[in-house]
Amino acid sequence: MFEISADMNATANPALDAERWLAVQQRDGSADGRFVYGVKTTGIYCRPSCGSKAARRENVTYFDSPDDAEKAGFRACKRCRPNMPGLARERAAMIAEACRMIEEAEEPPSLEALARAAGVSRFHFHRLFKEATGVTPKAYATAARAEKLRGELAGGSSVTSAIYDAGYNASSRFYEESTSRLGMRPKQYRDGGRDVRIRFAVGECSLGTVLVAATDKGVCAIDFGSDADSLLKQLQDRFPHAELVGGDAEFETLIATVIGYLEMPRGDLDLPLDIRGTAFQHKVWAALRAIPAGQTASYSDIARAIGKPSAVRAVAQACSANRIAVAIPCHRVIRTDGNLAGYRWGVDRKRELISREAAA
Repeated sequence: MFEISADMNATANPALDAERWLAVQQRDGSADGRFVYGVKTTGIYCRPSCGSKAARRENVTYFDSPDDAEKAGFRACKRCRPNMPGLARERAAMIAEACRMIEEAEEPPSLEALARAAGVSRFHFHRLFKEATGVTPKAYATAARAEKLRGELAGGSSVTSAIYDAGYNASSRFYEESTSRLGMRPKQYRDGGRDVRIRFAVGECSLGTVLVAATDKGVCAIDFGSDADSLLKQLQDRFPHAELVGGDAEFETLIATVIGYLEMPRGDLDLPLDIRGTAFQHKVWAALRAIPAGQTASYSDIARAIGKPSAVRAVAQACSANRIAVAIPCHRVIRTDGNLAGYRWGVDRKRELISREAAA
């Protein structure tokens, strides 16, 4: 049996040890580089993501670095090579460089050009890129162009110059994609919703004042607030040139459905949505809608669900960017420690929504 060094790192922080043990159990690659763990019965230390046979918890001890583990007498695992630069880190750098190439190129580079720059085969690069970003290189390039276009339009550029500056070498190619990427036509987006008709209605419920707004594509806003005037002003600020129309009888039925769900939630609030956001935000919002009513998930859970376990902070930012309360249930996302964290419409509302769904 391995002889334990007298200065071996002892358990001094039970909470930290519990967090590290969970990472080891889940073979969490995002924990690599933060610590290593040693197995007392074998004298070997590993990365948290190592795929070797699981050790018993009482035989595991943790070190902040490979040097600390080796000073305590442990030797590096030959499988995960914890004392070598991480493969995941090398791949992340490769994908980051590819993303930079896509974003800076006048026209989207081909898959062959990206793979050649990365020094791997087309097939291997495509697989690694999708694993790292959650989307294909082509989808990433399309989203990058759309994001660049949004910036050009918001800055007052003409539609024609914005289209070409964003990397579309033919306007027809852009117009094929415009409504799916912007949620409205490009001139309308640039002009703050000009010529867009948005119906809205305001109601009251036990959680406060509620505003529901929709284009002809679907619901574009569900907002909570303390009074109708402030909610309407927020809608006007988002779409300063849109035609805002008070809801008719049919639309009143929609807000009644929303309020009914808020008071007594059953299942999910399934509504047609007009969602505007980046490709990454769309993936996060889709993952939020997959959380069953009455349950919660952590930001880390969502990051893993979309295939980007290290993008926890970006997931939190995507949640905070959501403007459609309840229908995109960002209130169901909490911190790993169970803390409710923030919520655009107030933590008290978040707590109450979770409680009501759990009771239902």
